Amino acid sequence: MPRFLHLADIHLGFDRYDSKERTKDFYRAFQDAIDRYAIAEQVDFVIIVGDLFEHRTIQPNILNQAQLCLEDLKRAGIPVIAIEGNHDNRPYGTKTSWLSYLASWDLLILLEPGDPATGEALYTPWNPEEKRGGYIDLDCGVRVLGSYWYGSSAPRAIGQLAAAIKQLPPAPGHSVMLFHHGLEGQIARYQGALRYGDLLPLKEAGIDYLALGHIHKNYAVEGWVFNPGSVEANSMEENRYERGVYLVELNDEGIQAELKRDYYQRSIVQLRLTARGQESVAAIEQSCIELVEQAIQSQQLNPELAPMVELRIEGQVGFDRSELDVRKLQHQLKDLSQALILLLKFEAGSVEFASPLAEDANQHQIEQEVFTDLLAAHNTYKKQADRLAHSLIDLKEMQLQGRSEVELYEFVQTLFMPEP
Repeated sequence: MPRFLHLADIHLGFDRYDSKERTKDFYRAFQDAIDRYAIAEQVDFVIIVGDLFEHRTIQPNILNQAQLCLEDLKRAGIPVIAIEGNHDNRPYGTKTSWLSYLASWDLLILLEPGDPATGEALYTPWNPEEKRGGYIDLDCGVRVLGSYWYGSSAPRAIGQLAAAIKQLPPAPGHSVMLFHHGLEGQIARYQGALRYGDLLPLKEAGIDYLALGHIHKNYAVEGWVFNPGSVEANSMEENRYERGVYLVELNDEGIQAELKRDYYQRSIVQLRLTARGQESVAAIEQSCIELVEQAIQSQQLNPELAPMVELRIEGQVGFDRSELDVRKLQHQLKDLSQALILLLKFEAGSVEFASPLAEDANQHQIEQEVFTDLLAAHNTYKKQADRLAHSLIDLKEMQLQGRSEVELYEFVQTLFMPEP
């Protein structure tokens, strides 16, 4: 029975955290995944459903990473079939891309539909001499069809692709299609996702396995639509998504797709500290240190493996946010955890008070409550909020009376003198 490995969103050259070691993680993950689940499993072929690279323009060392992995597969006699994603597709107005370069060296088969506007058929068989074609019939009895990154025009493109597929000669067996696009309802805040109904023309055209990419989260729908997720997490937030690679077998009973996750991936640890509004700056800093120490003791965080760590400070604080030196604390926590990357996100809001006011409150009462609330929201002044509120009202009156700046300054100095 035909077996293949389905990968998507490899993102070689990922550089979001400005860390060379983190960039290498994406190469290590790709290499380990194909070693374990393509070469060791002796699959018939490998598919890469878009975004092999992070950028359209890549550095020589990133191209070398791709070549090393693809050469391993070539030596093992395993063909690699790919399409471009939105990250690595050819820039507008150009006729080539780095994937087409790899195809020119017989390291992969880049499937691209033709352009009917120039008289080309959407789907022609892969021509190994010209390194062109929209589909290929493999010796293992599987037809693989390609596509482009269509963006918002994907629903219309699907109808055209499905019509073209119906005009092709009968497939030798199962039909697998590569399509770099996301399905709605999988992640929040994703604009332009396809509805499941948009995909049905492909099923009606005979597609047995629709291989998706683009969304970095694993999901499968109705036993024929599969998205493995990204090979490695592209952000701390993606740590909450299940992701991996699909090892797939096509047999008479249907599709057996098993998500594989046991390959090289750097550990990501996310910690949360909820402030209650009563803590001082020093207390918040100490709590952060203790939280990291607890994660180490519980083996949730192993400094020897240089994990990636995110610590979020949430809730409310009773001091001005600028009083917490976030950068200094971040460096301290990074040294303590021995993390490759440590992100400290200070997302706590200021404590807010809403003192009730009588409907017939006069101006003096309103000013008193407003000043008291503002002072009480600050950890340094909240114990003296009532006294200082009265003093601020007095200061305002002195200003209205035209008192000199010297008198105003002397009065302000008395506000911060120790109480007798």
